[in-house]
Amino acid sequence: MMAFRNSFEQLPSIAQDPSKLDVLLSASDYREHIIQAIREAKSRIYLVALYLEDDDAGRQILSELYQAKQNNPALDIAVCVDWHRAQRGLIGAKQSDGNAVMYREFREKHQYGVPVYGIPVRGREVFGVLHLKGFIIDDTVIYSGASLNNIYLNYKDRYRFDRYHVLENAKLADSMANFVATEMIANPAVNDLSQPQKPTTKEIKAEIRQLRGSLSQARYEFDAEPANENQVSVTPIVGIGKRRNKLNQSINQLLASAKDEIFICTPYFNFPKSVAKEIKRALKRGVKVRIVVGDKTANDFYISPEEDFKTIGGLPYLYEMNLRRFAKANEAHIASRNLCIRLWKHDANSFHLKGIWVDKRYMLITGNNLNPRAWSLDLENAILIQDHYSHLVEKFDAEIENILEHTQLICTYKQLEKVENYPLPVQKLLKKITRVRADRVLKQLL
Repeated sequence: MMAFRNSFEQLPSIAQDPSKLDVLLSASDYREHIIQAIREAKSRIYLVALYLEDDDAGRQILSELYQAKQNNPALDIAVCVDWHRAQRGLIGAKQSDGNAVMYREFREKHQYGVPVYGIPVRGREVFGVLHLKGFIIDDTVIYSGASLNNIYLNYKDRYRFDRYHVLENAKLADSMANFVATEMIANPAVNDLSQPQKPTTKEIKAEIRQLRGSLSQARYEFDAEPANENQVSVTPIVGIGKRRNKLNQSINQLLASAKDEIFICTPYFNFPKSVAKEIKRALKRGVKVRIVVGDKTANDFYISPEEDFKTIGGLPYLYEMNLRRFAKANEAHIASRNLCIRLWKHDANSFHLKGIWVDKRYMLITGNNLNPRAWSLDLENAILIQDHYSHLVEKFDAEIENILEHTQLICTYKQLEKVENYPLPVQKLLKKITRVRADRVLKQLL
C-alpha cells in the first residue's frame, strides 16, 4: 500500500493556488459561469464535450461563442464533440442528421465561423466515444462531466446533477489546450462539422484507427512544478483503451492508497472488475467506503411505467440489479457501517455525478463513469488534486454535503426492488437478456 501512496506523491504535477480553485454547486450556476467566461474571453475558448445539443441551451451557448467571435475575430475558438453523437438524433427519436445541422446553420449566417470538430474515437459509436471533458477559456479550466443541453444546464424546469469545478491556472490551461489542438484537432481523422462538406465515417476508416492509436500514446505535456505548503498539486490525466491506460491505473492506485475513507460517486452502478476488487480490499483493511449512486428513476434512460416502454429503458433496472447484488454480498459491511450506500433522487431530475475522494487528501474530478465502457472503450480524462495541507477540505466538504442533500441511506439490500416487482415489459426484457447471456456483453458496453 505504501508503494501506491509513494507513486501518487511522485506523479508529475502543477502547483495550484487553492484560492483559485472554486466548486460550483448547481447546474444553473455552472451555466451562468460558462456564459460569463465566454463573454469575458480575451485569447482562447476551447470547449470539449460529448455533445452540444440543438436545443435552447445549446443554441444559447453557440450564440455566445459566435457573438464573441464577431466581436473579436482574433479570438481562438474551437468546439470538440463526438463525431458520431453529433450526426444522429436522440436515442429513440426519428432519423435525423443530428446537431451538425445547427452547426452548419450558424456558420452560414455569420462572417466569422466557429469550428465544431467531430472527434471519431472509434468507427462506431457503440465501441467508443469522446468522453474527454474540460473547457479552457483563457487561463481558466472549467471542468464538469456535463454536456451542453437544456437538462445539463438546467435551462428550464429540470436538471441533470453533475460536479462543476473552476481552476484558474495558466500552466494547466496551456497543457489541456495543447492536447486538444495537437492530439485531436490537428489529426487527419478530425473534421469540422460546421462546414457544408464532410467525409463519411467509412471514408476516414483508416484515419480513425490511426487517431485511436495516437491517442493511446498521448499524454498531457507540462513542466512539473512542486507545490509548496500554501498550494495544492493538480495533475491532468488522460486514458483510452485497456492497455497502458494511465487514468485506469491512477484510479486503481488511488483506491489502493486509502487508509481511512473513500467517497465515490457514479451514475451507472457497474464497476470494472479492478475497481470492485480495490473496494473489496479497502473494506477488508477497515477503510470506510461511501458510495453515492442515482436511484433508477434518476437515471437519464429511465422511462416511467405510464409511458411506452423502449428497450433502452431497461438500463436503469440493470444497474439496480448490479447494485442489489453488490449490497447483498456486502450486507455485513453495511450493517457494521463500514460501507455506506446512498441513492440520489430529487423530483424528476437526474443524476450524472462521478468522482473519488480519498482520505480528504486526494480528489479526482472526472467525467469517467467508473464502468467497463469508460475502462476500455471511451476517451476519458481527469484532474487529480493532491491537498497535503488541507487547503480544500472546507470546499470539498461543502460539495459532498450538497451531493448528499437529496439522498436516501440503504440500510439493507432488501430496500432495493427485486426483478419480480419491476414492470412486466422490464421483467420480460431482463429475462430474455439473462437467458441468452447477453448481460455479460452488455456490462462491457454500458
